[in-house]
Amino acid sequence: MDGGVTAINERVREESAALYRLRDEIGQTIVGQRYLVDRLIIGLLANGHVLLEGVPGLAKTLSVKSLAQTLDASFARLQFTPDLLPADVIGTLVYNPRDGAFTTKKGPIFANIVLADEINRAPAKVQSALLEGMQERQVTIGDETHPLPDPFLVLATQNPIEQEGTYPLPEAQVDRFMLKLAVGYPSKAEERQILDRMATTTPPRPLQPVLTTRDVQRLRALVDEVYVDDKLKDYMVDLVYATRDPASYNLDLARWIQYGASPRATLYLTLAAKAHAFLNGRGYVTPQDVKSIGPDVLRHRVIITYEAEAEDVTPETVVKAVLEGVPVP
Repeated sequence: MDGGVTAINERVREESAALYRLRDEIGQTIVGQRYLVDRLIIGLLANGHVLLEGVPGLAKTLSVKSLAQTLDASFARLQFTPDLLPADVIGTLVYNPRDGAFTTKKGPIFANIVLADEINRAPAKVQSALLEGMQERQVTIGDETHPLPDPFLVLATQNPIEQEGTYPLPEAQVDRFMLKLAVGYPSKAEERQILDRMATTTPPRPLQPVLTTRDVQRLRALVDEVYVDDKLKDYMVDLVYATRDPASYNLDLARWIQYGASPRATLYLTLAAKAHAFLNGRGYVTPQDVKSIGPDVLRHRVIITYEAEAEDVTPETVVKAVLEGVPVP
């Protein structure tokens, strides 16, 4: 076993150099935001969709576009609006009066990287159009089912729900996002650097592709081989189960939790921890990988009670308490 882990570790060290080049190329446009950029790369490696939440002006959309530019892959941007229709996303059947037949017109979802910009500005019927594609990597138009390209990744941005003109996302869709990122303000030094670089009427130069879709598939196969010890697997199951039955772990959180995380959280936590280890040049997962990525996997899967809202307790508070309260192996 040790020999196998050592071999995987060496391969990960070699292959992770490509990710550092990817990070550096994105850094030509994005100042700071290391947390944001690394989580986008983790989503890419782990084949998981990513939801970015933050107030306007924090470079959420620019970060996603920059990632897409550094990949030799197809890219589509969808600007979500209140009058958007499901057919505008997945496509529709077009009637041809000459031969009396219908032909399929595919929508922008048929791309490797799909930017769903301000996703919470469209109503639930449009959000539901994404459910099949995000989970099953296929789309049904009429009576035909069409596979989506591989890789397929939805990177969505949204403003906080309290902002004007937004709709809360359906729970079924939120759960399909592997990671939900809480994007914050840059530091004072980073903001000064942003001023020096971006306060110009000239648009920044286009970024150069660093990885191809075949490279992404190869890296994902290697992420699958990253070693996870059985004790760590039990630890991740304990973390997710503690959001459903906190009393079993001597955590006084039951009055704050209406619904805990789904089994999908366990799968995504494992994949994201593997990708986090890979990004840090390791072929094995440590408890710190799990703790680092845990809040991004769990924060949108814990539904709190009205009592928690009344006491200003957030899902972040609950997840933090779980991560601190469940014993680390």
